[in-house]
Amino acid sequence: MTSQHAPAADQLLEGLDPEQREVALALRGPVRVLAGAGTGKTRAITHRIGYGVAAGVYNPREVLAVTFTTRAAGEMRSRLRSLGAAEVQARTFHSAALRQARYFWPKVYGGELPVLTESKLPLVGNAARRQRLATDPATLRDLAAEVEWAKVSNVRPDDYPAVATARGRVVAGHDAATVARVFATYEEVKRDQGRMDMEDVLLCAAALLAEDERVAAEVRRQYRWFVVDEFQDVSPIQSALLDLWLGGRSDLCVVGDPAQTIYSFAGASADHLVGFPKRYPGTTSLELVRNYRSTPQVVAVANKLLAGSPSAGVQLRAQRDPGPEVRYAEHADEVAEAESVASAVVELRDSGVPLREVAVLFRINAQSEAFEEALAARGISYVVRGAARFFDRPEVRQAVALLRGNARGEQASGAGLVADVSAVLAGMGWAQAPPAGRGTVRDRWESLQAIVSQAQEFSATAADTSLTAFVADLERRAAEQHAPVAEGVSLATLHAAKGLEWDAVFLCGMHEGTMPIVHAEGAAAVEEERRLLYVGMTRSRRRLSISWAQARSPGGRASRKPSRFLTGLRPASASDDDQPAGARRRGRKRAVATCRSCGQPLGSTAERKVGRCAECPATYDEDLYDRLRRWRVERAASEQVPAYVVFTDLTLQAIAETKPTEAAALRGISGVGPVKIEKYGEDVIELCRGPA
Repeated sequence: MTSQHAPAADQLLEGLDPEQREVALALRGPVRVLAGAGTGKTRAITHRIGYGVAAGVYNPREVLAVTFTTRAAGEMRSRLRSLGAAEVQARTFHSAALRQARYFWPKVYGGELPVLTESKLPLVGNAARRQRLATDPATLRDLAAEVEWAKVSNVRPDDYPAVATARGRVVAGHDAATVARVFATYEEVKRDQGRMDMEDVLLCAAALLAEDERVAAEVRRQYRWFVVDEFQDVSPIQSALLDLWLGGRSDLCVVGDPAQTIYSFAGASADHLVGFPKRYPGTTSLELVRNYRSTPQVVAVANKLLAGSPSAGVQLRAQRDPGPEVRYAEHADEVAEAESVASAVVELRDSGVPLREVAVLFRINAQSEAFEEALAARGISYVVRGAARFFDRPEVRQAVALLRGNARGEQASGAGLVADVSAVLAGMGWAQAPPAGRGTVRDRWESLQAIVSQAQEFSATAADTSLTAFVADLERRAAEQHAPVAEGVSLATLHAAKGLEWDAVFLCGMHEGTMPIVHAEGAAAVEEERRLLYVGMTRSRRRLSISWAQARSPGGRASRKPSRFLTGLRPASASDDDQPAGARRRGRKRAVATCRSCGQPLGSTAERKVGRCAECPATYDEDLYDRLRRWRVERAASEQVPAYVVFTDLTLQAIAETKPTEAAALRGISGVGPVKIEKYGEDVIELCRGPA
């Protein structure tokens, strides 16, 4: 075929690997491409479209490329322009459906399309009030999410109770029958106000095509060739709309990775991708297996994670040069884990890795706070992706405000700090037992539970355990974490990290109960957690570190175990069952940092940095500290960097506490890594030794 085409078409195949080239040459459907993580799927499918246009097989105006996010659609359009296929339509499902609905609705039904609502929440709130339900914002968000799931899954209000029960759907605080009534009332409210939601956009477009043959014929004349990216994330209503666009034709290319199916709770199903050849006989099924993103070390661990599991699929083949081995670390508690990660981030920064190329990933948003504090204490800027910073979250702001009010009114019960904090948060709906299922209510509970845990930690380590002192500590943490953010380390949940990549990735909190998450019930739900971990691993280009903590708080019971998914990947650790109990106890004792003055466990990052409680008097050499600060000012000026980039105040205090006179002693101070020892070690040691 290619010999008779213009050279431009053949040139589009240059630079593609053999599997990508196969995809580009498979111009006629049905085609299924199983594309492993980091294998260049967008490159392959855009070159397929570009080659088809250049070869004269495709009329660019007759091609519709569909993906799931506006960012991905924009990237696809940009690549198509560079390949000479600028006239190809690259849209999200919703964008394509809305365009068609707006065009055809007046012609078929007369009048304008209902107004697209920006948010379901006001309408869901109206529906809940009509059902005499008093709901907080978190519950309204969960109800809205459940309505969305039902609609994309083609579940009607009357059918919802039976279907939801069969599929294990749970909205905390409400049974399935109640949710169904809210769902039905929501639809009534929406119709009364002449509005539609994003799911209605898909439903309206599908209805127009299904009910009016003229509309269907015109759309099918417009688009002859279809490409759908991230096909593992297709919902039932999106699949139905795609069928209507095709109208029995099979010029369809779908691309996806079953191993990255992590949104089944929102209606996505990999069955459409896995079962594609059965539905479309004669399918050309291809695989992209060459991973260009990650080192062989990262790829080997990711492959091994899925090997032998129901999620096993494409076996990735690394194309990059070797890099560092994947690191595994067990910590005594979450404070120690966050401290270790933050110190490692400092070392990466000092070695030349830009902070924008570093990510700290975790399972749930509530886990971010410890890392926010540890990074802030070192002057490291960071960005929380997909969620507000911990102290910016509405429930956290409300909790701190209530605690502050109680502290000012001296409304202590005498039962102790933890009891007082628990009582205040109970007024916000917090309870010791977590709510059932997942969702915003669960996220809100996790945030409040994090404050309770902070109270427990504070009560065990602080000299002043009053509510006033605890509120002051919370406000101190908030002030540190609200520093202006420039380009910085990415903090994100594993879900929010999908589609992104970094040079260095820290997967944190990877213990049982969090990975897999405690409310993942049943084999299918647990397997999705495995895939979520796989997604996290494959975000890393070069450095991957995986860690977990044996206890939540310093001095707490070390009962946690590493995630079951890490079995066979990680080396033995102190928490393993085959370790002698005495060895485990000795390991935990050594891991808990204590104050050099009073011997109490150290809780905060600042305390662990200097090795003493905040309440204990400073024991560092103040003259040495002043000399170190003057030296730092001069060094920062000569390097044209902020002073904290050289060393933070806390690190200088720790140096003045211990007075290291050799490199080995300096290396033992938190925040002082090999790079800083090489750059500043001689100067610091000379200052510590004092005048000759």
